[in-house]
Amino acid sequence: MGRVTERRKVLRIRDGAVSSRPDTLVAEEPLEIRLNGKPLAITMRTPGDDFALAAGFLVSEGVLANGADLQNIVYCAGATVDGSNTYNVVDVKTAPGVVIPDITLERNVYTTSSCGLCGKASLDAVRTTTRHPVADTPALRVEPELLAGLPDRLRASQRVFDRTGGLHAAALFDEDGELLDVREDVGRHNAVDKLVGRALQSGNLPLSRTILLVSGRASFELAQKAVMAGVPMLAAVSAPSSLAVDLAAETGLTLVGFLRGGSMNVYAGEERIALRAAAARG
Repeated sequence: MGRVTERRKVLRIRDGAVSSRPDTLVAEEPLEIRLNGKPLAITMRTPGDDFALAAGFLVSEGVLANGADLQNIVYCAGATVDGSNTYNVVDVKTAPGVVIPDITLERNVYTTSSCGLCGKASLDAVRTTTRHPVADTPALRVEPELLAGLPDRLRASQRVFDRTGGLHAAALFDEDGELLDVREDVGRHNAVDKLVGRALQSGNLPLSRTILLVSGRASFELAQKAVMAGVPMLAAVSAPSSLAVDLAAETGLTLVGFLRGGSMNVYAGEERIALRAAAARG
């Protein structure tokens, strides 16, 4: 099994002084995802939580909606010429009766750790209809002060980032700000897939009473993953893209960007932010 971190020799230069030392780097290895025995996609990821990553990826693709859709996930033995298991190939088997959408022709088979679902043939192909509509979720009201405290809680939970400085992170919080789960990965979309996949495996989809926080920007693909999992609120410490805002507005997702300290921008779904309570205390 691949390790989360690896050691490499580095030449360090500080104020003209030169030294040689080992450095801790985040591991990056390819993961091939097969669906019912057929190759579907390859993503570059940090090893670990591979089954959850594959399951979450298939939630965002509209293949899986709950735990009953999944029969099992296994590592593929004999993945190399000599028959050894690299632990870099997983096969997801769906339960009998699960309808598989025609996704193999809609996307490129290769997915980079920074690109995610950008291999889609068209914007319409990305806008998959979710089976967990965010607009249908129970009312969720979150005060700005609660949101403001979440990035520090996420940062405190990034154990591998502390050792490498090279990982994205995603976390799920409940409506009271309690941390439910956190995952790290070299790919920001992988970290979210791992969260969603673990929720599916635990029977917790849809995530209709949660807040998804990501450590970087809020791209279209991350907004789409939130919507597919039934997450009503996505917050990011950096900027959203224009398509992410459009998707949030169309689906009812609350989208918060630039969540830093006590400041934030609400781009869509402001009805879930308790603005009156905040104004009254101001």
